[in-house]
Amino acid sequence: MNKPLLAALAALVITGAGAVPAVAAQADTAAPVAKRAVAKAAPAVQAAPAIQAVNFAGTVSLSNCSGSLVRFPNSEADDPALVMSNGHCLETGFPAAGQVIVNQASTRTFGLLNASATRVATLRASKIAYATMTDTDVSIYQLTTTYAAIKSSYNINPLTLNDTHPVAGTPITVVSGYWKRTYACNVDGFAYRLKEGAWTWKDSVRYTSACQTIGGTSGSPVVDNATGNVVAVNNTGNEDGGRCTDNNPCEVDANGTVTVREGINYAQETYQIPACFGVDNKLDLSRSGCVLPKP
Repeated sequence: MNKPLLAALAALVITGAGAVPAVAAQADTAAPVAKRAVAKAAPAVQAAPAIQAVNFAGTVSLSNCSGSLVRFPNSEADDPALVMSNGHCLETGFPAAGQVIVNQASTRTFGLLNASATRVATLRASKIAYATMTDTDVSIYQLTTTYAAIKSSYNINPLTLNDTHPVAGTPITVVSGYWKRTYACNVDGFAYRLKEGAWTWKDSVRYTSACQTIGGTSGSPVVDNATGNVVAVNNTGNEDGGRCTDNNPCEVDANGTVTVREGINYAQETYQIPACFGVDNKLDLSRSGCVLPKP
């Protein structure tokens, strides 16, 4: 699920791939660089129209990962803005299996990117609204500013989280704010369970082989190319053909059969997240339809 930064850099030097990370202005310290899309929402935080091409507007860079400025279908312009990344990208390190973090104070910073991947602002968290590596691998930070203020100052809209299950065959783009790099492929299918070391994730998105994501792309939004909506958050891949070990997740079907797909990468679905947030983007794990793990 993660590759330390030095290892990621070494791999890029050897292959000649990638770009120098734009993280010099990051103030926070966090877990080692973790592994592993960008859509536009319309003005005033309304539903996003179809887009011509995915770009970097609304993505963010973390000190060790990628992420995105996100909204829910019912979010409003004056709501506190939110940033989404992976649970394993937390500045406090990986949550333990079974651990759920809610409303924990944080002053972490994020580099906000525009369409051409230029860093235009530094956003700051007020708290970790929700984070876990159980059933899914996600972190949601609440910021000290609103969507409207970000739009007014930088002319950047949040990305909208789709609230329906992704569909196999969908063309997608994984957009990394850390590397300022995109990966285009399709949803290949879904893993009933994805097991990696101590952690197990449910109903994970499997990419087709074209998405060869690397260390530092963790937390990147996975965008439906047709709608511009976020359908998943990029989080891991089987690097060496190992079986269910760190950095080598395996798929486990409903009958317990294990399948290892070396070189294949994965994301965690995000359609279930909007049901767990109510008015003013407030987390409410007791809301009807909310299935995220609880503390």
